[in-house]
Amino acid sequence: MPDVRTPARPRRAAPGGPSATELLDFARRTAADTALVASLPLDPEGRTWIRLEGPGGSEAWLIGWPPGTGTGWHDHGGSHGAFAAASGELTEQSLAAQLPTEGWKTLELADGVDRQRKLADGRGRAFGPHHVHQVLNLSEDAHAVSVHAYYPPLPLMRRYSRTGPVLRLEEVERPEDWL
Repeated sequence: MPDVRTPARPRRAAPGGPSATELLDFARRTAADTALVASLPLDPEGRTWIRLEGPGGSEAWLIGWPPGTGTGWHDHGGSHGAFAAASGELTEQSLAAQLPTEGWKTLELADGVDRQRKLADGRGRAFGPHHVHQVLNLSEDAHAVSVHAYYPPLPLMRRYSRTGPVLRLEEVERPEDWL
């Protein structure tokens, strides 16, 4: 399952950086670039991606999602961000609760915090630095492609497992793990 990606670029930050709304605008505009979207090689078994130059020192990615793939539950290490569907349909499952970012391994979630939305045809969403979600391509036969942008560039990602109302920290990934 080859992954397609470009070499890591130096992380630089613009003073203040782009807002989540500006990142969403970038993600939607980029998702509408049909030539760029068509340039992403798609693998039938694994996600593929290309690193993009995001606005104002942000980090951005064009990601291909084979049928039945997803991210698992994760956060963005305190970065805010946005993503938009370029083709196909993605499902985002998220938690409508601000979780602490440090100092815990297991949390019991309150009732009513689960949210789900479907994103297709340029639809997207912006999120803040405490956002926990998973993104899924639930299609049985169609790839999806999306654009994601984060500011500041991802310092880390925390990966979680979930059993019913229990969310458990499983792993912390750093940028060097993605090379």
